[in-house]
Amino acid sequence: MALTITVEQFKQLFPRNKDAAEWVEALNVILPDYKINTVSRVAAFLAQCGHESAGFTTLTENLNYGAAGLKGIFGKYFKDDSSANAYQRQPQKIANKVYANRMGNGDEASGDGWKYRGRGPIQLTGKSNYTQFANDMFEDPETVLDNPDVVALDKETALTSAVWFWNKNKLNDLADKGDIVAMTKKINGGTIGLADRQDHYHHALEILG
Repeated sequence: MALTITVEQFKQLFPRNKDAAEWVEALNVILPDYKINTVSRVAAFLAQCGHESAGFTTLTENLNYGAAGLKGIFGKYFKDDSSANAYQRQPQKIANKVYANRMGNGDEASGDGWKYRGRGPIQLTGKSNYTQFANDMFEDPETVLDNPDVVALDKETALTSAVWFWNKNKLNDLADKGDIVAMTKKINGGTIGLADRQDHYHHALEILG
């Protein structure tokens, strides 16, 4: 029997969220279809999405970094003050640089980095991921590819993008092991925000268990 999330539990986990009832309704419909149906799996899913989306309040990646943030987070691309200062507080320009020539994106001038920046509760990112998601989940893939913002504007589409990524990367297996570190690397490409993800996870285990 699938685990059912209550509105009260969701509010305890994400008190800043103003749309708890709508999220809970969507979660309870969508998660069981992807076998995210045990305490450990639901807790891990909510923890990772909760971190990535600031408690299900932000569904589009925030790239409004100052120079210090660019050097700290994207040091590979901004190795000195001069390069960081040239891009600071320009989200579109930043996205096009840091996401260029990877994840299926074109070069910086293509604009793919901005067009396919992170969206949804798990921050679906990169043209390859958007393309695979659209092909797998939509009769008309252009619905997503022509307007990627749909992944951030509609709760069911947003959640569907997250569970699609979850399933594709076999994250239920890692959730069963409670391996938040490996899971974070699959989602993030590293371990940024690991402590917060772990805090969310343990809190969710307590609330749901």
